[in-house]
Amino acid sequence: MVSRILLVEDEAVMRESIELKLKKEGYEVVAVEDGYEALKVFKEQRFNLIVLDIMMPELDGYSVCEQVRLDNTRVPILFLTAKDSTQDMIQGLQKGGDDYLTKPFNDQVFLLRVNSLIRRSKLGTPEDKELNQFAFGENVVNFSTYQAICNEGEISLTKKEAKLLKLLIVRDKQVVSREEILQNVWGYDVFPSTRTIDNFILAFRKYFEKNPRQPKFFHSVRGVGYKFTSQGPELATNP
Repeated sequence: MVSRILLVEDEAVMRESIELKLKKEGYEVVAVEDGYEALKVFKEQRFNLIVLDIMMPELDGYSVCEQVRLDNTRVPILFLTAKDSTQDMIQGLQKGGDDYLTKPFNDQVFLLRVNSLIRRSKLGTPEDKELNQFAFGENVVNFSTYQAICNEGEISLTKKEAKLLKLLIVRDKQVVSREEILQNVWGYDVFPSTRTIDNFILAFRKYFEKNPRQPKFFHSVRGVGYKFTSQGPELATNP
């Protein structure tokens, strides 16, 4: 999956230059010129990284960062700014930024920072860990063939079932938010309802749980997301 970057820069020449550099590296870039537009786009789409200018009119980068962090603590944010004092750097990191680069900057250093932050954003996702086969309980799943041995015998998984199952397994014992599921399973431009994701979890319980009403492996965490526990049992709230 191509990594997507939200670039927020009010200076047109700088914005176009950075956008071109990132696209040459193979990234998909959405470039906007102000903080309000950035927040609107961020709520509508999914990104692996935000490259964020600080000194912008009306809504500065610090404020954009704070708003993003209210809804999303995972997406990395790289501040770009002409401010180079230690206090400015500290303020940016305290607001929720992950890295800080002052203008003018070296292109190679910038791209290395971008690559590093995007790799970090993918830790714990199917893109980060290759998993061909996994066994839990009396179940065996083969992600290469989309076949599984479970309560119903041998079944074929759909591509989305396999992607969601792999995501949950890779993040064993960790809560996976609905936002992460949307980003990694459905992509960036399709927005299924929460009920759609619930239905996938219900299907997994039917396939893999001996008692779907008292799941050992697949759990819902109300208001947050979902969790897989390979060993079970685990307290859970059913959808």
